[in-house]
Amino acid sequence: MTGYIEWGALGKIVVVGLVVGAGLPALFAVGVRSLAGPGSTNDVGRRPRSRIALALACFAVIVGAIVTAIVIIGRGGH
Repeated sequence: MTGYIEWGALGKIVVVGLVVGAGLPALFAVGVRSLAGPGSTNDVGRRPRSRIALALACFAVIVGAIVTAIVIIGRGGH
């Protein structure tokens, strides 16, 4: 039965599925949590620049992944 399964391709699919299927939503949650979680504002009610930078970095990675996927699909790749 192992002649029918390409283990290298299966491994790549599992890794990409985990990164895209679990990694990107987790990264989105980190971005949202950094903006709206407990301790997200200081005594004056403003958000620290480090939390804003972290959220923007998380969201930029997510948008980059989405744009990359659209470009790959648009070019006819699978």
